[in-house]
Amino acid sequence: MAILVKICGITSVAAAEAAALEHADFAGLNFHAPSTRNLRIEHAAAIARPLRGRVRIVALLVDPTDELVAAVVKGVAPDFLQLHGRETPARVAALVARYGIPVIKGFGIAEPSDLAKVPAYDDVAEMFLLDAKAPADAATPGGHGVAFDWQLIRGRRFARPWLLAGGLNPRNVAQAVQISEAPGVDVCSGVESAPGEKNTELMAQFVRAARSASRGAAA
Repeated sequence: MAILVKICGITSVAAAEAAALEHADFAGLNFHAPSTRNLRIEHAAAIARPLRGRVRIVALLVDPTDELVAAVVKGVAPDFLQLHGRETPARVAALVARYGIPVIKGFGIAEPSDLAKVPAYDDVAEMFLLDAKAPADAATPGGHGVAFDWQLIRGRRFARPWLLAGGLNPRNVAQAVQISEAPGVDVCSGVESAPGEKNTELMAQFVRAARSASRGAAA
């Protein structure tokens, strides 16, 4: 089965068109105010247009208020909500019930104990995203270009499909898939020329490298 590819933090129509052209599976639009990739609803709606029906649109939210979720759902109509904060299983379940939109639940990983919280979301999330845990003083939970030890998840089985994130780029994504056995990958800063500025050539290189990777082919 082909490796799933998510390109996160898209901030322009050109980058969205490139993601669609490269047949990415998911495109992430960021609605976390402290992030350099944060979008206004109106701008996000314009970015979503070339993606709709071609690439699944993911709205990234971090401990969002009900008002923000409602505004994003109304203005952007995403295919998925990605909850990347401290949202409880009950909060995830409530949002799924209210909007009928599946959730990708993000987790920061630095050590084996960080994986212990994942099963609590088995019945409420559609997918998981395993990301490198952000530094303690970071304003955002992801997009830092830092990887965690992929051996931590090698051989592990999860109840939901999952994506590997954190420090991935065109040069290391094949190795990351081989070591972690990830069925999908998520990239943000690894395909940027500057924070928030996607490089279309790097995007193309990343998708090609990810799709050519073999799961579990390296120790």
